[in-house]
Amino acid sequence: MDEMTQLRELRADAPVPDRATLAPGRKRLTDAIEGRSRRTLRLRADWRIASLGAVVAITAAALFVTQIVDTSDPRQPGPATVAGDLDLSSPAAALGEAADFLERQEVPPEPRSDQWIYLREENPDQEKQWKEVPAEIREEMSMSYSPDSWIPYDDKAAENDETDTDYRTARESYRIAAGLPEDPEALLAELRKVFPTGNGPDGPREDKDAHSFRALTVLLESYPLPPDALARIYRAMATVKGIGVTDHLIRDASGRQVIAVTRAYDANNRTEILIDPVDYGYAGRRDVVTRSHELTGPEGTEPIRYKRGDILMDIARTRAAVVDAKGQKP
Repeated sequence: MDEMTQLRELRADAPVPDRATLAPGRKRLTDAIEGRSRRTLRLRADWRIASLGAVVAITAAALFVTQIVDTSDPRQPGPATVAGDLDLSSPAAALGEAADFLERQEVPPEPRSDQWIYLREENPDQEKQWKEVPAEIREEMSMSYSPDSWIPYDDKAAENDETDTDYRTARESYRIAAGLPEDPEALLAELRKVFPTGNGPDGPREDKDAHSFRALTVLLESYPLPPDALARIYRAMATVKGIGVTDHLIRDASGRQVIAVTRAYDANNRTEILIDPVDYGYAGRRDVVTRSHELTGPEGTEPIRYKRGDILMDIARTRAAVVDAKGQKP
């Protein structure tokens, strides 16, 4: 049996997933296939498939949507923070408090060109989705799920690859961040140039605020970023129209309590950028359904139903470090 026949027969009754549900499966599989981890956040309609393995994993991904279980209690104190009590009354207050703390931190030296970036990102749903892919296909692809990844700090081949306008290497991202201006409006304008909006075949053009938010979140995923640059990024983020913050800490995919900075990306869903309440580093991302709705697939298939509170993506970054070799852990 050829691969495409096997693919068509696999889960033939599965509903057609939407863009947000496709994203996590596509990202992990295409990263592994290309041989490097591209930590890119996209809010575009263009999610092209790179391989048979990506198609299979994405099909499985559509079958798993997890209900939010937020066990944090806003009446109880959260984790102690080095900056004092958290102020979650507004995005300006929360992000300003984070920026104040980061501006007081010493800027460490830039990583050497021969060093690697180690990341551990917990994604329980994606692990479950991967296990749903038939074993024979996983074996044929010689791939497996792992929350750990290593990215070369200096990746000249990736720097010269112009096919992905959102992707920047760790070194490029560090230097972009370090060179950002203090003024929030000027900073956002600069990032919109660095991470251009979709146009034609690359996806629909975003409005100014949606574009600014995506550019910020793409850069925030990078590691490391100088603390003073991260402070400027947070202050600029607080000025983007539509930004919100939950009034209490929420639980991420690993069970930690984190700050959630939010912004709707359509009428039914929102993105949550997660921030560690202790050191104010990037801690992950969630995409959450804000209004119950359903999506209609091809004729003869059942519509996909989403409930308010369903999580479409839930990634927790639990470790990040500069190391001297691929495979090394701090």
